[in-house]
Amino acid sequence: MSNPNISLVIPVLDEEESLQELAQWISRVMETHGLSYEALFVDDGSTDGSWKQIVTLSQANPNIKGIRFNRNYGKSAALQTGFRAAQGEVVITMDADLQDSPDEIPALYNMIKQEGYHLVSGWKKKRNDPLSKTIPSKFFNAVTRRLSGIKLHDFNCGLKAYDKAVVKHISVYGEMHRYIPVIAKWAGFKKIGEKVVEHRERKYGHTKFGFERFVRGFLDLLTITFVGRFALRPMHFFGTLGILSFLAGFAFTAKLFWDKIDSVYISHIPLKRDITQQPIFYLALVAVVIGVQLFVTGFLAELITRQSLSKKDYLVIDKVGVDEVLSGKMKVAG
Repeated sequence: MSNPNISLVIPVLDEEESLQELAQWISRVMETHGLSYEALFVDDGSTDGSWKQIVTLSQANPNIKGIRFNRNYGKSAALQTGFRAAQGEVVITMDADLQDSPDEIPALYNMIKQEGYHLVSGWKKKRNDPLSKTIPSKFFNAVTRRLSGIKLHDFNCGLKAYDKAVVKHISVYGEMHRYIPVIAKWAGFKKIGEKVVEHRERKYGHTKFGFERFVRGFLDLLTITFVGRFALRPMHFFGTLGILSFLAGFAFTAKLFWDKIDSVYISHIPLKRDITQQPIFYLALVAVVIGVQLFVTGFLAELITRQSLSKKDYLVIDKVGVDEVLSGKMKVAG
């Protein structure tokens, strides 16, 4: 059996009311445009009837598949698990709350298949969100553009399309789903595009995100920037800082020795304080010690990069319509 044209990866967290409408809408769009597909609903530890709804939908439509976590791991874990299970030529992610429109799917698919993009990110140019979400989002998007060099307006838009090769060669963990375009760029997938997409008002339930996500998002941005630039050459980072610190310590030390030589052999004016009683002596000592520590850190980091990093295992407690693609590190309880 050939792979479908599109794999939809849809993280789900307590969205029982919207799932049936979303599944029907997706099916209608795919049939209209003659596209084969699979819809992978990843239940990220829902406490309502979301999983039961996914099972019911899968029984009625073989294109719908489900993966269930034993608890809430977060959106990044749901996306990573869906990416590993996806079989489609193009992988499209979207939220399950009906704020992302499935009508955008064919255009996103064509941008990957016909225009040759590696990744296309949606841009919610007109957002139906409160100012408490839109203002911090604009700030983080501006910072991310500056640090990454990727000219996108909306890094956090859940509606994105990927060439299959992209999702099979990147790892998303922690809260890194906001920066998948940055991860893809560091992995060598640099043809990244953008498409203005419709952003609908939430029809059911309420948002699952609080203010703390912005704090985590900023820390993750620093992490992904560092990892992207120095993951394979950590000595370039730590070594550079070590050299600067060591040179500063050496300069302070040279100043102390010069003052001593000047007082004894040139000016013959005794120093008011001994070398070890001067603050600059301790600055020199601290700078040299820090420089050595940074060098050691760089060597240790280089050794670590030579080791294969094991990926985090997510405990899948149930599945429907998915079998051998979940082999390996993903485990099924029971």
